[in-house]
Amino acid sequence: MPEKAASTDVVELILDDHRRMEELFRQMRSVEAERAEALRAFADLLIAHALAEESDVYPSLKRYRDIDNDEVEHGVEEHEEGNKALLDLLEVEDVGSDDWDEKLEKLVEAVTHHTDEEERTILNGARENVAMERREELGAAFTKERAKQLKAGCGNIDNVRRIVKA
Repeated sequence: MPEKAASTDVVELILDDHRRMEELFRQMRSVEAERAEALRAFADLLIAHALAEESDVYPSLKRYRDIDNDEVEHGVEEHEEGNKALLDLLEVEDVGSDDWDEKLEKLVEAVTHHTDEEERTILNGARENVAMERREELGAAFTKERAKQLKAGCGNIDNVRRIVKA
């Protein structure tokens, strides 16, 4: 049986990233997992994902009557909160420490809150009100920007500091 082709629908691409973030959270919480490696993967994914949403997806979705512009703006604010929580965790040196666990839970809380809200408000609105052809165009732009950011190592601590301080 042939493999299912990867979706190009921006809604599905964003949801796929959200599920990957959840998996990385599980790895970062596990004492058996390579926590530092999971954090590096998570940092790259979170930053690339947010920058790709903010560069093409969010500005385009603001044009649609049935998508709440305040929710889109709120999404950007929540990206900033997630980036700050990510930086706090990246700055913890001992992945086995109580400080690591505490900062990880703050990151999980910030990101989970955002993804839940985004899925209920912005993405459901996009699924219902944006034509598939346009969602696929946005998916291509999202994928391109995300790949560019990942290639640049966007989740390294110096870049995250720069983003947080901007």
